[in-house]
Amino acid sequence: MNGLLLRGLSIDWDSLAPDSYLRAIPALGFEGALLFDSPVTCLVGENGSGKSTLLEGIALALGLNPEGGGWNYRFATYDSHSPLHEAIRLVRGPRRPSHSYFLRAESFYNVATRAEDYRDGDPEEDFYARYGGRSLHRQSHGESFLHLIQGDFRPGGLYLLDEPEAALSPQRQLNLLCELHRLSQAGAQFILATHSPILTGLPGAALLSLDGGAIHPVAYEDTEGYRVTEMFINRRKSLLPQLPED
Repeated sequence: MNGLLLRGLSIDWDSLAPDSYLRAIPALGFEGALLFDSPVTCLVGENGSGKSTLLEGIALALGLNPEGGGWNYRFATYDSHSPLHEAIRLVRGPRRPSHSYFLRAESFYNVATRAEDYRDGDPEEDFYARYGGRSLHRQSHGESFLHLIQGDFRPGGLYLLDEPEAALSPQRQLNLLCELHRLSQAGAQFILATHSPILTGLPGAALLSLDGGAIHPVAYEDTEGYRVTEMFINRRKSLLPQLPED
């Protein structure tokens, strides 16, 4: 088998209530194990396809905080996570991750606050030097989001990112792409839920689509993010009159 930190997972549906809403998400109803075969895996698909639910379930099964952060992050502002983690059975690799982190664009403000709360007595100047020289709350959303990744993510770590493009400009997405490449080459593993045609364009990334009611590999050019972006760029001037109002 491969030497990844997380090789795959399965779902024990007997551990979930018969009326659980999770049973109504078709892509999660796969049989056997979902295997990972690349240091970077991108979960893609339309809104509601289940990619963020699956990513959150993996994070909680790893012992990470539902709203994000590393192993020592324990805070909650609103309890909305699903019980999927209770049914996920992880297939771990031979190496233990040196570090793990769950990062969601939607709850980044709270994670940034906790990052400063949990600085373990480090002098303020040393702590901020790790994040671009300033408090994460004195930077733009995109700047602080990227600086946290650059400051906290390490070789040999296991990292889960939920729609990171929501916080990042196209240029910052390219910066993140470089970080994904650099760290994955140094033994880190990433699983992303994303719509970004920039992030899914990382050479060698495994692309798994949750569209169509099943999790399946998809070519880069067949992802919705790529197809819609290509269509818009190539047909921008003539496109609007042709779009359905709904």
